[in-house]
Amino acid sequence: MSRRRRKQLPQEPVRCTIETLSHDGRGIARDNGKTQFVDGALPGETVMAKMIGSRSKFDELRTLEVLEAAEDRMTPPCDFADLCGGCSLQHMDGDAQIRFKEQTLKEHFAHFGGIEPEEWVSPMRSEPLGYRRKARLGVKHVPARDSVLVGFREKRNSFLTDIDRCVVLDPRIGERITPLRELLYGLDAYRRIPQVEVACGDDVAVMVFRNMDDLSDGDRQALIEFGQAHELHIYLQPKGPDTVHRIWPEGDGPERLKYQLEEFGLTLSFHPMDFTQVNAELNRNMVHRAIDWLDVQPGERVLDLFCGLGNFTLPLATRAGQVVGVEGDESMVVRGRENADLNQLSNVAFHGADLHADFTSQSWAGEGFDKILIDPPRSGAQEVCEYLTAFGAKRVVYVSCNPATLARDAGVMVRNGYRLVRAGVMDMFPHTTHVESMALFERDR
Repeated sequence: MSRRRRKQLPQEPVRCTIETLSHDGRGIARDNGKTQFVDGALPGETVMAKMIGSRSKFDELRTLEVLEAAEDRMTPPCDFADLCGGCSLQHMDGDAQIRFKEQTLKEHFAHFGGIEPEEWVSPMRSEPLGYRRKARLGVKHVPARDSVLVGFREKRNSFLTDIDRCVVLDPRIGERITPLRELLYGLDAYRRIPQVEVACGDDVAVMVFRNMDDLSDGDRQALIEFGQAHELHIYLQPKGPDTVHRIWPEGDGPERLKYQLEEFGLTLSFHPMDFTQVNAELNRNMVHRAIDWLDVQPGERVLDLFCGLGNFTLPLATRAGQVVGVEGDESMVVRGRENADLNQLSNVAFHGADLHADFTSQSWAGEGFDKILIDPPRSGAQEVCEYLTAFGAKRVVYVSCNPATLARDAGVMVRNGYRLVRAGVMDMFPHTTHVESMALFERDR
């Protein structure tokens, strides 16, 4: 059987006039009716671009030269922005990025839910650099370069970008890419460490090395000395996530990082592999807005669904009479209880439940709730939204990391008697196309 011959792509650059942006941040142009997706191009621009892929209905290209620049174009703050897939909008002015994200949310509401909020609120923003506290960095030995690469994948392929720093990562990590590369290349196991997970609390930054084999004594010592020199905690992960353990600093204390929510007088602890919001500044503002929108009063009973380790649950407990946090991941239920104890909050309870099934008959749900907060994963909370009317809550705040599922679920909420009162975007991931948003629903009694 003969192999299908790969289509030969044109080598000559193509002139493209950009009309608009796709939801993934690529410029959209047309060539004789065929759609062209152009990386690194903005609406209103004329660029010369290289063909990097071709399908029957569209072509994929990468900008080589900007002939006519848009007013929104800026010089990327990172030297690797054109190639690295960690960011996709560094060539776009920050105000334009926010407008793009707001437009994305509006289009999804119109397309999926056919609805619009009564009020659009101002976007929430943070410092655009040095914000990212969690990431997974790939590691790859490249014999041809006689080096080890550490970083994110290149755009549209599986190769690691050759970087020596990262301006969007917390500086405790982003400014240490070069010494990290040098460390890894000097290890005996330099071919057998495929990734480094990083996590930062307010006071401590962590690197978790995924070691495929047992490390030699020399390698372990080198990692420890690296942690000492750069004031980092060092962990190993020999197998699955449950094998993650700290090797520096030594001691039997709990393997926890911490962050503060000063407005509420709270300290939250987490394991380096736990889910936490990557942008600490934006998270503080997000929690403030959610509590403000819910308008929680003393004596009220509040439900927090997909509660995680208590990021919203515990602040709610400082305002409400009773708060119930519910999570599908049992390890997060345990972490939530730890944080309630840490902050000496006795009016909060954490429970595990399958939030894709009908949970209205659970013991914790029987008394109903005055207010509800939902912070689901990207898949959204369609099933949950069908059950919410059973609780009689007057207000629901929905925190979303996916505008498509938020819009879909908003349609369910409206169909079930709630009004979409207000909505707005939150720039949790500056320089990317990720759209975080928040919506307030009210039910007239």
